[in-house]
Amino acid sequence: DAEEARNVVAVDSKGNLFIDATKGVQFMQESIDSIKVGFLDVMENGPLAQESCRGIKVVLHHAEFHEDAAHRTYAQLLPASRRAILGAMLLANPTLLEPILGIEVKASSELIGSIASVISARRGRMLNVEQKGILTIIEGVIPAAETFDLSEAMRGATAGKAMWNTHFKEWSSVPTSILMQLITSIRKRKGLSERPPTPDEFIDKE
Repeated sequence: DAEEARNVVAVDSKGNLFIDATKGVQFMQESIDSIKVGFLDVMENGPLAQESCRGIKVVLHHAEFHEDAAHRTYAQLLPASRRAILGAMLLANPTLLEPILGIEVKASSELIGSIASVISARRGRMLNVEQKGILTIIEGVIPAAETFDLSEAMRGATAGKAMWNTHFKEWSSVPTSILMQLITSIRKRKGLSERPPTPDEFIDKE
């Protein structure tokens, strides 16, 4: 809304928003830049696998700062803001996104079944089949992660008699059936513990 738009502190290149919705918080003006850096850092290193984030809106509703300026420095505010944002994101049940490609295949009609098998075997879906002259045009979607051997599979299934191309279509949530496996794989590759953190790890105990 209009009030939120006036209070936007940061917008990054992936559409993530940081909004300051606080009212009358002492020392906020001098502290907000350090908090913003914490927000930007989390958006580049999300909570599940330290991957960049997309489409996140972080709203700061309240904050309390120490009266002593020595306790309101960048060194204190940056990690505090990171912890708060990471904990809030984990409470919101985040997921991973994967790039989805649109695929268009042109072939003769007798190859439709073979082409459909190649696409469906890679978590893809056929969206439309249209006849144009002697060619059948098949349109569908397929996760980019499943396309590394697509050329070989398509040539093998159609004896090289199909023409096809792909293009980026959208970002989509990773299916829950493979989500934890993917998170574990990414974290292992980055040298992180296999288990992603929980919200409790970011809640300060009194």
